Amino acid sequence: MNLDILIFAAHPDDAELGCGGMIASMIKQGYKVGVVDLTEGEMSSRGTIVTRYEETKIASEILGLHYRKNLQIADSIIKNNRVNQEKIIQEIRSTKPDICFIGAPSDRHPDHGKATNLCADAIFYSGLIKIKTHDLVSQELQEVWRPHHVFHYMQDRPIDYQIILDISDVWDIKVKAIAAYTTQFNATSDDEQPKTFISDPLFFQQLQARARYFGHLGGCTYGEPFAYHNLPAGVKNFDSFFQHKQKR
Repeated sequence: MNLDILIFAAHPDDAELGCGGMIASMIKQGYKVGVVDLTEGEMSSRGTIVTRYEETKIASEILGLHYRKNLQIADSIIKNNRVNQEKIIQEIRSTKPDICFIGAPSDRHPDHGKATNLCADAIFYSGLIKIKTHDLVSQELQEVWRPHHVFHYMQDRPIDYQIILDISDVWDIKVKAIAAYTTQFNATSDDEQPKTFISDPLFFQQLQARARYFGHLGGCTYGEPFAYHNLPAGVKNFDSFFQHKQKR
């Protein structure tokens, strides 16, 4: 399946948290969007691999994703090696996205930065003709493909962003997709599972406050920030700036 946009995430729920609004917005506009999770999140303090897959399926349906894949790279020991690079290269060459989104270059969770560096390298290598990969189904030699644009989405810590996307009209979809991960977020007082940084109900309140903050900066109600990988970015015109007018 060819995609317009492919998002890479270290763990199931990272894409929903970091760019769930962008995903919902682009799908709403008719673009084909997919997510590739690098790990199964098996080292999470809460839930199991089975429940995580169930939650991911529900979240994907809420967002309307056209494609979702888990590469089953070992959680907490994400290594930037050729084996893992080729897993990502196979996905890129199989789906041929025009745009890729990857996580933050560094973050509170060490896996996030490691996953981002791995993906950034693999995205570059996916365009090298001498790196050979085969389709996992047909076993045919894959054509080289490198996305035209790569963006970073923000995770826990701030990033040096250049773009704020208005997600006001899809905020409720993002919230529902995140809430699908019932083992991970909004723990109740009688919850017997370990309490974590993200299971505290305060975490979601902070997530909403952050979206409102970036919405304020972007002249909308809710916003998501993005950074362009390997600046500067070349453009042919400024058409998009006429389509979206800032509130003054």
